[in-house]
Amino acid sequence: MLGALHAFRIYRAVRFLFLAPFILLICFVVNWMTTPGQWWVQWAALGLGIAWVLCLLRVLRAIVILGGIAALAAYLSQRKTPAP
Repeated sequence: MLGALHAFRIYRAVRFLFLAPFILLICFVVNWMTTPGQWWVQWAALGLGIAWVLCLLRVLRAIVILGGIAALAAYLSQRKTPAP
């Protein structure tokens, strides 16, 4: 059960990495069309940027862990087979 929870968190993080720029673009367009003299979108960009970096770190950590497990499995599978 715990593994499924972590997989879902990583899925949400990957999805947010692609979704956040579109959210920011929509906020920018709304800001530009409604109040072009006051750029409140910078605060949304700051918050989304912090969340985006944290999601990126979560995804990179998962990639490193999965890569390490794959490398260990490859090493162990080669070690068990006898040399010709």
